Amino acid sequence: MLDYVYGHDEIIAQFVAQFIPRAQGRSFGPCATIGVVSEGALIAGIVYNNYRADAGVIEMTTAAVPGTRWLSRETLRRMYEYPFLQLGCQMIVLHADADDERLLRQLAALGHAFIRVPRLLGRDKDAVICLLTREAWESNKITKRREPVAAYEPMLEEAA
Repeated sequence: MLDYVYGHDEIIAQFVAQFIPRAQGRSFGPCATIGVVSEGALIAGIVYNNYRADAGVIEMTTAAVPGTRWLSRETLRRMYEYPFLQLGCQMIVLHADADDERLLRQLAALGHAFIRVPRLLGRDKDAVICLLTREAWESNKITKRREPVAAYEPMLEEAA
């Protein structure tokens, strides 16, 4: 069973950054996070940063301990309901390695649109900017099966 933690933004952001080679020790800056915990250990994290309230856009970055099972329906619900329902965003932006076919398949199944950007991750490393609009999220098959949320865990909008 998975548990979710909030309010530990610096710790969770550092945890996520350690799994992303392109982060190279850099901070996400002001952010909000969700930690995914299994058997008392942090196994995955979700970071929301670069929030632009005027445009209704936020960036999202995720990472997990390799080989762990963390991406449940409940995790997906929490992951997307925070930006779309709590903040009222109209779009989420993610960056992915163009060679990560597994991740890109998963994101496509959730309704993300893709823009390939040559060399964004280095001279020989292309990236994909992944965009998910609220309408695409609301119409995907996983979201359609979700139960309405009665209340949200406390997260700071200002931090995002």
